[in-house]
Amino acid sequence: MQNLLIYNTLTRIKEPFRPLTEGRVGMYVCGPTVYGDGHLGHARPAITFDVVFRYLQHLGYKVRYVRNITDVGHLEHDADEGEDKIAKKARLEQLEPMEVAQYYTNRYHAAMDRLNVLRPSIEPHASGHIPEQIELVQRILDAGYAYESNGSVYFDVRKYQAETHKYGQLSGRVIDEMLSTTRELDGQTEKHDTADFALWKKAAPEHIMRWHSPWSDGFPGWHTECTAMGTKYLGETFDIHGGGMDLVFPHHESEIAQQCAATGHGPCRYWMHNNMITINGQKMGKSLGNFITLDQFFTGSHPLLTQAYSPMTIRFFILQAHYRSTVDFSNEALQAAEKGCDRLLEASRLIGRLSASGTSSVDVSRLREKCYEAINDDFNTPIVIGHLFDAAKIVNSVNDGKATLTQPDIEELRSVFDTFLFNILGMRDDAASSNAEVVDGLMKIILDIRAQAKAEKNWAVSDLLRDNLKALGITVKDGKDGSSYTM
Repeated sequence: MQNLLIYNTLTRIKEPFRPLTEGRVGMYVCGPTVYGDGHLGHARPAITFDVVFRYLQHLGYKVRYVRNITDVGHLEHDADEGEDKIAKKARLEQLEPMEVAQYYTNRYHAAMDRLNVLRPSIEPHASGHIPEQIELVQRILDAGYAYESNGSVYFDVRKYQAETHKYGQLSGRVIDEMLSTTRELDGQTEKHDTADFALWKKAAPEHIMRWHSPWSDGFPGWHTECTAMGTKYLGETFDIHGGGMDLVFPHHESEIAQQCAATGHGPCRYWMHNNMITINGQKMGKSLGNFITLDQFFTGSHPLLTQAYSPMTIRFFILQAHYRSTVDFSNEALQAAEKGCDRLLEASRLIGRLSASGTSSVDVSRLREKCYEAINDDFNTPIVIGHLFDAAKIVNSVNDGKATLTQPDIEELRSVFDTFLFNILGMRDDAASSNAEVVDGLMKIILDIRAQAKAEKNWAVSDLLRDNLKALGITVKDGKDGSSYTM
C-alpha cells in the first residue's frame, strides 16, 4: 500500500491513512437534497470523493462507499424551523413530494454519469430509514442528552457540552459565541436553549411528509439521518466521513454529538471536507440564487456563460484546484481548463502513434513516482496534473521529432496516463469514443463493399481492401457469418 496522507478536519493535520480493518475502507459522504437540479457546487464534492473512492480502490482496498439522498427533513433555513425544501417544491408544483425527490434524483444521477462520477456502493434515502432514525433518537433520549418538547425532540447541547466538552471540536466554535449569534426563529421557545437542535420534529397540520413515532406524527431532523444511515451501513465507527466545508457546522458537528451521545464515541476516524465553489467571491448555492446548473454548463444556456462546457472540462476545472482550496467561477478559468484538458487528452491519443527509437533522449523513469507522491499527499490533484503536463510535453517533443523514446518508455508513458489521468482522476476521452464510433461505421462500409466484391468474385478488389487495411494495422478476419476486424 502507498503511504497515503489525509488532512483530518477534526485534528487539523495531515495523518497517515490507516483503515480500521486491514484491506477494507468504509466511507460516508453527504449527498444532495433533491429538490432542484444539481449545480457546480454539487459537482465538487461528488468529483472530490469520486477521486478518493477511485484511488482507494486502486490501492487494493475493498471500499464500501455510502452517499445518501436527502429527501426529507432538510428545512428551508438549514435550522429547525421553516418548510421542508422538498415538500415546498411539491406544493408549488402540485406534485407528491416523492415525485419531486425521484425526478431530481434521476437528474442528479444523469449529470453525475456525464461527469464520469462512479455510483456509490450504497445510496440510502432518508425517507427509507425512518425506523433507524427513531431508534437513534430514543437511544439519545435514554442516554439523557435529549428532551421532548410539545411532541418534538431536541438535543441538549449544554448538557452534552458540560459532560463531554466535545461540542464545537470539529468546527472550532465556542458554545457561548454560538448563543450570542444564533438568531431567534419562530417556534424556538420549544427549546431549552437556542443552540439545541431537532432530532425529531412534530409535523404541523399542513406538513405533507410525516411518520408515526413515540413522540408525535412528524419527521426526523436533518442531522439525524446521516448518523442513522452511516451506522446502519458502516458500523458505529468507520474510516472516512466527507462532505462540503459548509457542512462542518452545524451538520457534521451535530452528527458527532449524536453519535457520541448514543455510543460514547464519534462516527469516524478521518473527517474530509472539500472547499466551496464561489462566484464573484460568494459561495455558489441554491439558497443564494447565484447558481448555474450542470445542464446549463453543458448547453451554455445561462446568461453568465459565454459558451457551453463539456462535462470533462467541468471535471478538469474542479481537479485543477486542491479539494481544500476555493474555486472561483469565471468563463476565463473554464476556457483555460478546456484548453488544458484537451492538451492532455490529445497527448494520450498521440502516445499510440509514437515511433520507438533505440535510445531515449528524455527520462520518464520518475514520472509515475512523482504522481504517486502528489496523490498520496492528501489527494493533491493539481500537482498530479502538473506532472501529466510534463509528460504531455515529452509526448509532443517525440511526435515532433525533437526527442526520442524506447518502446518500454513509450509503454510507461501510456501506463501513467491510463493510471492517473483516466483511472484515478476519472477523466474520459469523449472525442476518442466518438472517433471510435466513426471508425467502426467506416469499417462497416468497407467490409460491406468487400463482401459485395467477393459475392461478385472480384477477388482483386477484395484482396486489395484486405491488404491495404492490414498495412494500416487493421486485420480482417473472414468467417462463415461474414467478416470482422481487429486493430
